Amino acid sequence: MNKLKHIAIIMDGNGRWGLKKKNSRNFGHKQGIQTVEIILKKAIEQKIPYLTLFSLSTENWKRPRQEIKFLLNLIREYFNKHLDKVIKQGVKIRIVGQTKKFPQDVKKILNKVQNKTKKNIKINLILALNYGSRDEILYAIKNMLKKKVRINQSNFENQLYTLNIPDPDILIRTGGKKRLSNFLLWQMAYTELFFVEKLWPDFNGNDLMKILNKFKGIKRNFGNV
Repeated sequence: MNKLKHIAIIMDGNGRWGLKKKNSRNFGHKQGIQTVEIILKKAIEQKIPYLTLFSLSTENWKRPRQEIKFLLNLIREYFNKHLDKVIKQGVKIRIVGQTKKFPQDVKKILNKVQNKTKKNIKINLILALNYGSRDEILYAIKNMLKKKVRINQSNFENQLYTLNIPDPDILIRTGGKKRLSNFLLWQMAYTELFFVEKLWPDFNGNDLMKILNKFKGIKRNFGNV
């Protein structure tokens, strides 16, 4: 049976879900937060050590200004209201990505969240915010050149945002699209990929369990026979 340490999720379809419900894209983003809570709870129940959520990509800044503003407000509102609940759940939060672009108050909130949860041990929740894998790879290379370290795989991985986080065993992408969208490209060399038609707000704990059960039956060779 495959040992499962890390699930990564591209939470696609929030905006489309909102429009499908004859509402706004932002309505879909807000509903998507509830799905995050459901999947986080199920991951804790299944004793999965790491869960990474692709929350905001470097490319998402191309979206309408009002939508970006709404997404940043979601971060503010959620952690201002629910940080105590997150702490009680035993969730340790880590942010990966270029957070320098965020407003100062959002950066303070994200720093506070990481500091307040750093001693928690039930699950590591990694939020990819203003994250792009190509940016991460360039960042790592620039750091290696700056530090004048020997170029090899180990030293390269030590410069990635995901330092000390195991590579994902499973990638789930909701929303029907079959692409990686510049997410964890280096880290997913041997990840099992699951593409789901359901939009993110419709994804639930039963859907996750079906994927976990499929994963158990996969023979993972990692290049061997």
